[in-house]
Amino acid sequence: MELYYGIGAIAGICVLVLLIGVMKQKAQAVFVFALRCIAGSVGISVVNELLKSQGIAVSAGINPASVLTVGVLGICGFALIYGILFYKFL
Repeated sequence: MELYYGIGAIAGICVLVLLIGVMKQKAQAVFVFALRCIAGSVGISVVNELLKSQGIAVSAGINPASVLTVGVLGICGFALIYGILFYKFL
């Protein structure tokens, strides 16, 4: 009977260690996503000001759609937003 309790305890500890590992990976992914969102928002603001100072009438708005695009796609999303804007500008 004690053997079954020992096996159950070892199995429970193994499952707990696996759950901690999965949670750590998910927390890291959420952290990277949040960091991309913040950096993308700052980047959009800087590029908007830079274009405004050069007299180019193209500016991207900082809204949930653009922040999510930059957060998910990273630099490619940032380029996508301005690519679409310059395409419309033509």
